[in-house]
Amino acid sequence: MRLVKRISTLASVAAVAFGLATVTSAENTSLRIQTHFTAESISGQMVADFIENVGTMSNDEIKIKMFYGSAITKAAETFDAAIAGILDCDMTDGSYQASRDPAFQFASDLVGLYFTPQEQMAWLIHGNGYEALNVLYNAHDMEFIGWWIPGPASFSSSKSVGGIADVKDWRFRSSSGLSNTVFTNLGTSPIVINSNAIPGAIVTGIFEDAYAATLTETSELALYDIRNSTNFPGFYSMPTSHLACRKGVWDSIPSNHQAILKNGMQALALKNNTMTKIKKALTTKTLLENEVYFYKWTEEELYRYRSTVKSSLVEFATTAAAKTLIESHVSFLTEMNLLE
Repeated sequence: MRLVKRISTLASVAAVAFGLATVTSAENTSLRIQTHFTAESISGQMVADFIENVGTMSNDEIKIKMFYGSAITKAAETFDAAIAGILDCDMTDGSYQASRDPAFQFASDLVGLYFTPQEQMAWLIHGNGYEALNVLYNAHDMEFIGWWIPGPASFSSSKSVGGIADVKDWRFRSSSGLSNTVFTNLGTSPIVINSNAIPGAIVTGIFEDAYAATLTETSELALYDIRNSTNFPGFYSMPTSHLACRKGVWDSIPSNHQAILKNGMQALALKNNTMTKIKKALTTKTLLENEVYFYKWTEEELYRYRSTVKSSLVEFATTAAAKTLIESHVSFLTEMNLLE
């Protein structure tokens, strides 16, 4: 395969370019990690905070060389690069591996099965999520370490969006994959397009409305200058970034360093989510002052939406690993009385 050949070539180059590979001992752990976020972005700065945090907690026994902005290989190829030994860990998005197994979609954005980062983190920490995910990751010679989830997406709309009936036949920008399946099953007409092309596509009439990311990020794209309605607090997409390391590397890391890395990811998740909530509150105040209309769906409508997501996930789960993961998610939410 072309990708395998490319990865093999990169591995040879990496041995020269990066010097020694991962070094682990009873005292020290050195890791090479790639993220798709740039160093200058807010997310990139939070990655830098994570590195500093685990360094401090380990008395500088854990040293991380971070490659920002997909500097070594394309974001979607980071997982393969880690498996091949070019890198040690992948800090991008598990859903990039959905073509490998659709189960990886259920290790990332579940498109509204969970409404808040806290719900999804609760499954991870208290619902045997680590164990369930590592059945999948270990089968691909990787170890899942942790997630960080900013928060749900909000769309920009030119009309009332107060419930499922309002989105029937709605032409709007959606992402590909599971998200497209869910919205198609709701009776909408989703169109897949890159987020940076959204403003122009709305103006030219390719679609009516769109969602891109969180309320703040959608505002930063100036989409509310074009469309003056939105949903709050958002519920139907929650992009999730992971940290995953090559299994052999992870197993060679001292147990106290493993604990520091896992707890460091949980701290990153909390910091990221709380910062997002603060920014969302400030953005909401500004948008209300600018007469943007906010629609909050009722519990009944959200329950109907979640049921549609559940059926779409079952449709999307075409492998044994995917079925096992979705059963774990659904079982947890049912126990929490959030799904039936």
